Amino acid sequence: MNIKKHIPNLITLLNLFCGCIAIVFAAQLDFEMAFYFVSLGIFLDFFDGFFARLFKVSSPLGLQLDSLADMVTSGVVPGFVMFFLLSSSQQELSSHPMIPYLGFIVTLGSCYRLANFNIDTRQTDSFIGLPTPANALFILSLPLVLKYSDSLFTLEILTNQFVLLAITVLSAYILNAEIPLFSLKLKKFNFKDNALQIVFLTLSVLLLVFFQYLGIPLLIILYVLLSVVNNKRAIK
Repeated sequence: MNIKKHIPNLITLLNLFCGCIAIVFAAQLDFEMAFYFVSLGIFLDFFDGFFARLFKVSSPLGLQLDSLADMVTSGVVPGFVMFFLLSSSQQELSSHPMIPYLGFIVTLGSCYRLANFNIDTRQTDSFIGLPTPANALFILSLPLVLKYSDSLFTLEILTNQFVLLAITVLSAYILNAEIPLFSLKLKKFNFKDNALQIVFLTLSVLLLVFFQYLGIPLLIILYVLLSVVNNKRAIK
């Protein structure tokens, strides 16, 4: 029995397990623990592919498992969290009980993106549309920003039903938009070839240090904006 070939799939299943635990914590309104378990799942998601390449045991089964695990950790959990955010938001639109369920548009957008990713041969070294893990971190950081922010403006924005629904729709769109996003992989060991990645990582560290949880959605927005600027420069 070749144990090596099962290691990447085991890591993928651990990612799924983290997603399941995150759902339980989210249901208990413990969004901080939900965030940590989603982050752990995303960390494991990186290493399943790493070990698959290292051991040269990539397989169609592993690819399907990876998408199914991501669907829970980076698809169901953020949709679930958005549901609760909309449930507790200021009732700007109406008191209709179905409004919070629109938060699961995030889950639908994530599902479509993951299915499309599996058949899109253009996304081997970079991404087209925001990856589901990045989107999940964005959504899961919002209740933590609410919890720890002292800014009245931030609190009003993130409890506004219009804003939350706009974030939901924009999230589903940006997941599947035809926007090339630069890869964070270092191509060569020199600054010139990795300038964009180094600048982004440096700014990300600064955002996290100075803004803490608020830095997470800010760095996701920064990632998309830098990609758009980089694409325009490449066209010229």
